[in-house]
Amino acid sequence: MTTRADLEVTTLGPCTVDSPLRARAAFVDEGTRVLCDVEVRGEAADAPRGDALSYEKAGPRERIFFEPARTTAAIVTCGGLSPGLNNVIRSAYHELRHNYGVARVLGIRHGYRGLNPGVGEAPLELDDATVDRIHQQGGTILGSSRGPQEPGVVVDFLEERGIDVLFTVGGDGTQRGAHGIADELRRRGLRKALVGIPKTIDNDILHVFPSFGYATALEIAAQVIRGAHVEATGALHGVSIVKLMGRDAGFIAAGAAVVSGEADFVLVPEVAFPLEGEDGFLAALERRVRDQGHALVVVAEGAGQHLLDAGGAGTDASGNALHADVGPFLRQVAAAHLAERGLAANVRYVDPSYTIRSLPANAWDRVLCDRMARAAAHAAMAGKTDLMIGYRLGSVFHVPIPAVVAGKARMDLGGELWSAVLAHTRQPIW
Repeated sequence: MTTRADLEVTTLGPCTVDSPLRARAAFVDEGTRVLCDVEVRGEAADAPRGDALSYEKAGPRERIFFEPARTTAAIVTCGGLSPGLNNVIRSAYHELRHNYGVARVLGIRHGYRGLNPGVGEAPLELDDATVDRIHQQGGTILGSSRGPQEPGVVVDFLEERGIDVLFTVGGDGTQRGAHGIADELRRRGLRKALVGIPKTIDNDILHVFPSFGYATALEIAAQVIRGAHVEATGALHGVSIVKLMGRDAGFIAAGAAVVSGEADFVLVPEVAFPLEGEDGFLAALERRVRDQGHALVVVAEGAGQHLLDAGGAGTDASGNALHADVGPFLRQVAAAHLAERGLAANVRYVDPSYTIRSLPANAWDRVLCDRMARAAAHAAMAGKTDLMIGYRLGSVFHVPIPAVVAGKARMDLGGELWSAVLAHTRQPIW
C-alpha cells in the first residue's frame, strides 16, 4: 500500500539560482500537490482534504539547483519502441537548451549500452539541426536496447563526460535501472539529477494513465481491426484474429476494440478465459459464427498463457517474462474446432504489433510527449532526482522511482474500460 513517505521526492540540495524562465513561465510553488485519487469513498470521504495521498506537482520552479551555463544534460531511450520517442527528445532538448540555456545536451546511443564505453557508441551531441524534424518520424534517432548496465560503470561514465543531468526514457525496467544509478550517485555523494520519463505502449506503468503512444496505438490498431472485420465478413464463416501488444495488461486490446466497435471477443491477460466446454471461448466463437456468419477476435499478446506451455522461456534482457505466442495457437484451435462442428471456416490471423509501435505519434500523444519532456527538464533543473514524471487526468507530477517499480498497472475488470468492452462485444463474462 502506497504511503505519504513513498511519494516524497528526493532533492540534491537548496535551490539558489534564479530561474531564467522568469519572463515566460507560470512557476509552481514547491508545496503544491496533486491528489492521487479523484474519487473518495467511505471513511476517506469524511477525512480532511489534506490527509489524502498526493503527488508533488510538476512544473518550473522560481529558483533552481543547477546553473544552466555550466550544466550538461543527457537523454537515453531504452526498451521497445513507442510512438512519440522523438517528440520527447526534441521537446526536452528545446526546453533545456533554449529556455534554460543549458550548455550541452547529449543523446546516449542505443539505450543503457551507450552509458558503458566498453560496449556502447559515443554520445551524439544534439543541436537544432539534429532535432529539427525528428518529431515527424517514428522510432528514436538515438536508437534503443534492452537491459541494464552496471551502475558503477554508468556513474563513472557520467563523471568522465561531465554529465550533470540524465533523463531515462523507458518503462519499468528502464526506471528500475535508473534507480540503481541514482543509488550509486547517492553512495558516492555526487550531486547529479536523474529523472525518468515513462514510455510504454502497453500503458502499464504505475502512476501514469495514459502513457504517450497509447492513443496512437489505439488509433492505428482500430484501423487494423476494421480491415480484419471486412475480411471476416467477406468470407464464408469468416473469422479474423488480431493480436495486439499487451504483455501483462490488456489496455491496447480493450481500448482498440472499443474505438473500432467491431470486435466480437477481446482476450486479455487479466482474464483467464476457458477454452473448452459449453462456457469456453471455442463454443462461444462457434455460436457467434453460426448466428452472424463471421466473428472478429482481438487478443493481447499476453492473453491465454494459462493454456500454453511457454517451456520455461525465462525473461528478456529487461527482465520481462517471455510468453508463448497466443495468436497462432488461437488460429489453429479455432479452425480445428469449427471444422469439427461442420463449419468450413476461413480463419485469418493478423499481427500488426511492430508496425503500430514504430509509427509517428498522433496529435494527442505529441501534446503529452511535450508536457512530459518539459516537466522532466523543470524537475531536473530544480535538483530533483530519482523520480519519474507521472500523469493522470490532465495533471503532471513527480513520482519517486521506487513507487513506480513496485508493480505494474493492470486493467480494472470492474472499471469502465472493461465494462465498455463487454457492452460492445457481448462476450461471456469469464
